[in-house]
Amino acid sequence: MKVVARTRSLPGLLLALLLAALTVLSMGPAPASATTTATGVGTIADALRKSPVYVDPAASAQLSTADADALAKRIEDADKPLFVAVLPAGFPTQDLFQNLRTDTGVTGLYAIRLGDRFDAKGDSAVLPRTAVTNLVTSVKGDTDAKSQLTDFTDRALANMGGSAPASWGSSSDDGGVSTGALIGVGAVVLLGGGGAYALVRRSRRRKAEERRAALDRLRVVVDEDITAFGEELDRLDFHPAEAGADDAMRADYERALDAYEQAKSAMAAATKPEDVRPVTEALEDGRFSLAQLAARREGRPLPERRPPCFFDPRHGPSAADAVWTPSGGAPREVPVCAADQARLADGHDPAIREVDTDYGRRPYWDAGPAYGPWAGGYFGGGLLPGLLVGTLLGSMMATPSYASDYGTGYGDFNTGGYGGGDVSGADFDSGDFSGGFGDGGGGDFGGGGDFGGGF
Repeated sequence: MKVVARTRSLPGLLLALLLAALTVLSMGPAPASATTTATGVGTIADALRKSPVYVDPAASAQLSTADADALAKRIEDADKPLFVAVLPAGFPTQDLFQNLRTDTGVTGLYAIRLGDRFDAKGDSAVLPRTAVTNLVTSVKGDTDAKSQLTDFTDRALANMGGSAPASWGSSSDDGGVSTGALIGVGAVVLLGGGGAYALVRRSRRRKAEERRAALDRLRVVVDEDITAFGEELDRLDFHPAEAGADDAMRADYERALDAYEQAKSAMAAATKPEDVRPVTEALEDGRFSLAQLAARREGRPLPERRPPCFFDPRHGPSAADAVWTPSGGAPREVPVCAADQARLADGHDPAIREVDTDYGRRPYWDAGPAYGPWAGGYFGGGLLPGLLVGTLLGSMMATPSYASDYGTGYGDFNTGGYGGGDVSGADFDSGDFSGGFGDGGGGDFGGGGDFGGGF
């Protein structure tokens, strides 16, 4: 007799698995004495799975309930996986970050105010270690808990990736099993594969909306660049038939005009942030053509092909390299225009290109990940990493999650793994959460580690 192997359909498998999960949920959580203590890491992790901000009862004098609620709303409205805990000064610090990340089980950025000390660690997929270090350093002077946590939150939300975990906002009814979880399981059981597909579509739709919003903000800056280049063409006042004009001049002028039209067309067709790179590439080519034309008309030697001014590409091709040190970063040489070279030599600040963000005007390298393709078009693949190293944008662009959301900007990076807000359990790089608060691995109070030995 022929035996025919039977396989379950996908909806049948989903139904079996989800009914099993529902059975486990209905049994309720393990007794608290088996997993946590009243003030243990497990208690904090349980709270952070439901809300982005946790204030230990023993630390309530540091941050009021109203201020904690306002901070939580700020994070939830931004839809980012940022977790904030306020703990008393005597809370045990050994492996605190690593244990909290393990118990919470969600990829994200974890910030802890412990007495009057502050530190943060995060999954590299959400924010690279160097960027986390820079953010912590930027608020280390704040002694007031509310001010420090608010400043850190604002700066982190402007630069981190990922989305808020789905568990935020769930209730604790039904013996510790959230009503949202039971309803969610029941809905998926009823809808089967169709329900799972709908969740995937919703996630994709949210990501698409985020990228459209990033492009809308970026469009303002790019339109300013295009307008500035058009004004340069007008000021040039070159006519192909004017006295002294030769074929080389006319070719330069034609290339500049073509670049202007190409930039306008590419921006009009852009649908995502990475589509901006060809726009700024065209503008950079056009400005160099104008520099060549100006040299020919004035009888000067033709200029060397150099990248645009790092501080604002609208300044045109750079004239030299100058040493510059970003806030909290290491010195590096950057290409500068003659005017910025003179400013730096005189001890003054360069004329930095600032853009609007939710948190005020910021330099473009501190304004969010969408500016990676914009900068990549101006500065090309080989130069940009060295220019941006140590800045928030440079750190973000070197992560796999950046490429999946905004394009590479420069270089190619592999994508995959967990993103911000995903439930990964204990599957994470422990190195992202090592050290801090004087742990054996170093940290901000341990004389070494990521934070250089203290505040």
